[in-house]
Amino acid sequence: MNRDLDKKRHVGLKMDEALLLIHNELLRTDLTVYWKSERCYHCSFQSLADVSASGQPGKAGIAAVSVSTQHGSILQINSTLEEKEVCRLEYKFGEFGNYSVLVKHTHKGVSEIACNLVVNENPVYSDLPVIIAFLVGLAVIIAGSILKFLLSLDDFNNWIFKAINSQETDRLINSELGSPGTVDPLSGDTQPGTWRPPHSPHRLRCVDTFRGIALILMVFVNYGGGKYWYFRHASWNGLTVADLVFPWFVFIMGSSIFLSMTSVLQQGCSKLKLLGKIAWRSFLLICIGIVIVNPNYCLGPLSWDKVRVPGVLQRLGVTYFVVAGLELLFAKPVLENCASAGKILLYYKDQTKDILIRFTAWCCILGLISVALTKISENEGFIPVNKNLWSISYVTTLSSFAFLIMLILYPVVDVRGLWTGTPFFYPGMNSILVYVGHEVFQNYFPFQWKLEDNQSHKEHLTQNIVATALWVLIAYILYKKKIFLKI
Repeated sequence: MNRDLDKKRHVGLKMDEALLLIHNELLRTDLTVYWKSERCYHCSFQSLADVSASGQPGKAGIAAVSVSTQHGSILQINSTLEEKEVCRLEYKFGEFGNYSVLVKHTHKGVSEIACNLVVNENPVYSDLPVIIAFLVGLAVIIAGSILKFLLSLDDFNNWIFKAINSQETDRLINSELGSPGTVDPLSGDTQPGTWRPPHSPHRLRCVDTFRGIALILMVFVNYGGGKYWYFRHASWNGLTVADLVFPWFVFIMGSSIFLSMTSVLQQGCSKLKLLGKIAWRSFLLICIGIVIVNPNYCLGPLSWDKVRVPGVLQRLGVTYFVVAGLELLFAKPVLENCASAGKILLYYKDQTKDILIRFTAWCCILGLISVALTKISENEGFIPVNKNLWSISYVTTLSSFAFLIMLILYPVVDVRGLWTGTPFFYPGMNSILVYVGHEVFQNYFPFQWKLEDNQSHKEHLTQNIVATALWVLIAYILYKKKIFLKI
């Protein structure tokens, strides 16, 4: 066991905490230390510690407390008897750091008091594992995309063959068996191979990729997100990574509803029959969601006072029924120009410029609405961004981000084929299975195991990344086996 682990256990520190020692060198003046987070809007100070006065010159009364390191801290030190503020400090403590606040009289006289903060032991850089994991993942995605693109080029394949095979084998391939390029059926001449974007012409790969991005983020944050605060939902106003995924799921669902519904209606399916399918799918989503959020049903029948009804799939089921029902109600056999997400992709199919212009326009319009509502402030706007309330600014902000992502993904994935959407495309094609599976098996090996140090962000992050990556691998295998869970 390393020295850092011994130190953490010795002082009793947990993740996102630092040790703070308050030294009171004032004679006959007891102190009370108050604390609050700088992110807590209009919050009152909380009592942190009482520090007795110094018994004699040269000695100090000392109190040891733990302080949060997630956000900046505001310390207010008062004299206990008079309840008069002695001094105030604002500081961002580092995880597992050791700090001291020295409260003493200045050299100018006993009437002036100084509060000095000293770093006894440097903190650890707790965000380093996240940065490394992000850069490694990004490098793997970029390298894989570049390699796949190169392998699709005949010239590169020829170069590989020449580098690996002998001169005689290369001669036989080119002269007798024909080169890997495309042969002109009229002249017999070898023509350069034409690279085609790896996607079905009837399915937009960028939509499945976006769905996969949202799903993988959801799995990761549900598994704990390395126990970092920005991978948890905001307690009230504000926005974290965890607050992004559910609205994006709803956004993609709304886009997919129109795309799939239009296809079904064009095949001659009646509206009444389609309404029955919509109701049945909504019912299944709600039922599956209720089973998932009540994992103790195997221990016996649940009583109504203990059963939980709300959940992610339940909300998706209700939203799906409402949105799909309204779309079906107003659906027309003749397509009309409209400016909603899925309709843009369908109405302006193969008109890349028009699609990108509309994505940009809606991204900017919704973004400007968010700016007006929030005043670019977490708490001071007319309507702050609030996930718990699903405030209108939360909806417009996340919708603006969604259009921005589609603005990037559509040309990169579907138009130019510069990226196949790997690895997010595969879970995006099997989203129900991945979501249900990660909820059901989250407490089982290999998705979870006993950690050596339960107070280490690095170990939690490693476990959560491995668990998330396993679901990507499972989705990839199921995709190759052509196994998809559809309801």
